[in-house]
Amino acid sequence: MTPPNPRRQRDSWKVIDQLFSQSNNCWIVHYSCESFYERSDGSSPRITSIAVRNLATAQTQSFSIHQAAERQRVPFDEIPRRYDELEHLMLKEYFDHLKHHQGMNYLHWNMRDINYGFAAIEHRFRVLKGEPFILGDNHKFDVARLLVDIYGPSYAPHPRLAKLLALNGIKPLSFKNGAEEAAAFQNHEYVELHQSTLRKVDVISDIIYRVHDRTLITKTTWWQMHGGHVRTTVDWIFEHKGIAFGIAMLSLILTIYGLR
Repeated sequence: MTPPNPRRQRDSWKVIDQLFSQSNNCWIVHYSCESFYERSDGSSPRITSIAVRNLATAQTQSFSIHQAAERQRVPFDEIPRRYDELEHLMLKEYFDHLKHHQGMNYLHWNMRDINYGFAAIEHRFRVLKGEPFILGDNHKFDVARLLVDIYGPSYAPHPRLAKLLALNGIKPLSFKNGAEEAAAFQNHEYVELHQSTLRKVDVISDIIYRVHDRTLITKTTWWQMHGGHVRTTVDWIFEHKGIAFGIAMLSLILTIYGLR
């Protein structure tokens, strides 16, 4: 297993600690959408629901097509016929949230590109003739990448989010994977889909709290987590103190860690 890079690990710990030092200004965001596979016409997948949860207070706001339909008094069986209108209303509410919380930070899970990410949501709103508020990249923090930097690329098997929850004994109700969420929308199971989106911001919050507390359970061993620090120290000793001193210190370090 590949251990974490010591420098990236140190930098990512700092990012986590800084975010928690201003947790009132930090939100966790996740969204669900139609399947982005097998779209032969090249159209972008429709956004179906979005949830944002404040890191400090756990207060959660959600935006969904079925909620927009209820507010517009659209009967359930008419929702598919009015998807464009309802998706536009939902996305406008989401971008209004971003605009009204300018300067705040957003933690997310792999929301990195036009396929699945902030750019995908912005694109959908433009398709629907809306003008999105653009969140600066310096306010986006990918939890999935932070975990790779801190624990190394083998910290959990794929799919990492689901496997990480299992490793930590987290068994969320209403949790669906991406394919199940897409199927739920196709089957007009809007409430179940919405509940899954809400549950995901909950579990991402749970994970990030455990990272901050240094209690998250992963496949990374203690030695892999801390070996990088030892390697850095040994390299510095050899470079600055000479070979003989370096060998002596390496022997001491190996004895301390029970490797001799």
